[in-house]
Amino acid sequence: MTTEIVSQVEAALPASIATEKPTEHIALRADSPIEQDKPVDRDTTVEQAKSVQPKQLVEETEPGVKEKPKVRRVIDEEGGTTTATYPHYLPVWDHGERYPPWEPFNHTEHGKDADPSFKDLLVEGSKLQHLTPSTGSEVTGVQLSKLSNAGKDQLALLVAQRKVVAFRDQDLADLPIQQALDFGAYFGRHHIHPTSGAPEGYPEIHLVYRNGGNGEFESFLANRNSSVAWHSDVTYEEQPPGTTFLIILDTPEVGGDTAFVNHVEAYNRLSPALKERLHGLTALHSGFEQAEFSRSRGGVVRREPVKHSHPLVRTHPATGEKALFVNGGFTRSIDGLKKEESEYLLKFLVDHIGRGIDYQARVRWAPKTVVVWDNRVTSHSAIVDWVTGERRHLARITPQAERPYETPYVAEAK
Repeated sequence: MTTEIVSQVEAALPASIATEKPTEHIALRADSPIEQDKPVDRDTTVEQAKSVQPKQLVEETEPGVKEKPKVRRVIDEEGGTTTATYPHYLPVWDHGERYPPWEPFNHTEHGKDADPSFKDLLVEGSKLQHLTPSTGSEVTGVQLSKLSNAGKDQLALLVAQRKVVAFRDQDLADLPIQQALDFGAYFGRHHIHPTSGAPEGYPEIHLVYRNGGNGEFESFLANRNSSVAWHSDVTYEEQPPGTTFLIILDTPEVGGDTAFVNHVEAYNRLSPALKERLHGLTALHSGFEQAEFSRSRGGVVRREPVKHSHPLVRTHPATGEKALFVNGGFTRSIDGLKKEESEYLLKFLVDHIGRGIDYQARVRWAPKTVVVWDNRVTSHSAIVDWVTGERRHLARITPQAERPYETPYVAEAK
């Protein structure tokens, strides 16, 4: 039986979402966030954050008699045993979990005042190597879990500048899950994904999972020509993610890479006239299609879907750079334009981003790798290209950031 869980981080086609029905192949768009009964403010301590437990609801079939909610566990589908390297990270969907709407919170952008020399991050013995001139880097000799607060601030700045950074030989996967979450909480309030699987007891972790083989690759490509599905995670939220972490758990020896595209450079390539016209426009981002896709296949919907309008051109609080804030996964229409106008302009912008091979980077996964990227200024796409039947299993930590904003257009010097 094919089991596949799509993440917005690692899947997404124009409407794709994580599904929990094992016989269905890849869904249309998916994302992840962590939700709690009460949102955790940036000033909330780690201990206070850990004490905020999700609210579980169950249906009553008779007065005083509660029906036990359905729980789907991948470990059960594998016969109670598994070859997964990290079985405690295998996906679980609990139909009894429900979360209230998000409430706004004050986000602290730690990269804003970070030391640009990176002396607390790129310590002696470390090595920084760029993947391309504008986009992506790889770092060795740095242990993320051991960073001081100053080092974490510099991490946020480096990732904002380079858009995506792969850190090799990391120990985050080997730490207790709560300890990994505590590390990620420094960068923002955790987001709980509304439809994807999570490790049991840790809804803040968004899992990307594909147990290869059994004709799964052929099934995936049955109705498409490639696996390209550029998207930025859960942009339908009022406060979408910023600095984001993806931890490899199992990966094919070759294949299953992730591609990233730089939305700052995509904006920079536009003509001054078009840049000026895009400023002041907003676009609608919707999570309704994702929720409906999950419901239609008997999957979970942990929180009622939302839609929000965000600026088409977004400013990054740490770098001041402007970036196109649009993606094929969740952006539905441009506010104030007629349907044909909106569709034409959105298609141009999404195609422009996807064609930008000279401002894209491809990250190759290897054991113990953690990839950190800035969801505010990038899109990404999983590359489903291996046919060797190997498991691909990743865990995403998705801190939310500020509500997207734009700064006024500044005419370019002639």
